[in-house]
Amino acid sequence: MNDFIEELKWRGMLQDMTPGLEKHLASGKRKAYIGFDPTAPSLTIGNYVPIMLLTFLQRAGHQPVVLMGGATGRIGDPSGKDAERQLKSYEELDRNLRFQEEQFRRLLNFEEGENRALLVNNFDFYKDMNVLDFLREVGKTLTINYMMSKESVKKRIDSGLSFTEFSYQLLQGYDFYKLYKEHGITIQMGGSDQWGNITAGTEFIRKKTGGKGEAYALTAPLLTKADGKKFGKSEKGNIWLDPALTSPYQFFQFWINADDRDLPKYLRYFSLKSREEIEALEQEHRDNPRAIKAVLAEELTSRIHGEEAFRAAQSVSALLFNHRLKREELLQM
Repeated sequence: MNDFIEELKWRGMLQDMTPGLEKHLASGKRKAYIGFDPTAPSLTIGNYVPIMLLTFLQRAGHQPVVLMGGATGRIGDPSGKDAERQLKSYEELDRNLRFQEEQFRRLLNFEEGENRALLVNNFDFYKDMNVLDFLREVGKTLTINYMMSKESVKKRIDSGLSFTEFSYQLLQGYDFYKLYKEHGITIQMGGSDQWGNITAGTEFIRKKTGGKGEAYALTAPLLTKADGKKFGKSEKGNIWLDPALTSPYQFFQFWINADDRDLPKYLRYFSLKSREEIEALEQEHRDNPRAIKAVLAEELTSRIHGEEAFRAAQSVSALLFNHRLKREELLQM
């Protein structure tokens, strides 16, 4: 097995982790999950950071698990938000979930090997649970004091936080417990803004098992541009993984036109090349960042949209920006 934690460290993808996780991973094949709420019509480049966490986990010999937020998406996560989220209709959420599930099945290996990926929908945890069952089974486990200590809650107390969004960490904690109990999943991962929700899950398991359950947390930095702006599902100018929302040409051009300052981060977060290959590429083209961007654009456009879409995007780019193309070359496009 490759060392998953060391892989994340050199790639700059490790923000926080709970004590004992490295030893836990080193002692055998483990299962780790990340939750995705279907509040947008497609996955985005921002979502692709946690997907790469699952990819590197799988390549290290462990089993990745995708938890679709069929239930939590109906509530709304307050993390990283200054105001109450607008609730989506059930129809829209279900439509988003079905489409995103198809995307996940193309991005992770669900077909082969003992560590093939698993997909679970947390709506199944709650669909037969009434409010009294929830209060007894879930609400009794974490104290108000503990929940109030979370940064995502403290930031919203003065501006207003509904009971619905306040309860989100209860659902995320119960999700972890159910996955731990039913599937033997011991690790939850996510973006750095999820640390409070994820550690609520480790605390939930500790309480439910009388301190005997092993549960761990790991987060990666949020993806930001050099200007400090982040990639979020609601952020303007987002890069979608759906060709109907961001065409393969636009996707290709995003990497070609990336800020030079972002290039080392993008390479390490998204390329499947080894450390040696990435460092050799950077050394070879240290005075020509555009050459590195072209390599990254080819790798990612081919992976997300396919080889044919990459070739088409490359041809269109050449046609638009290379005014010295010969007639024969144009006819071949």
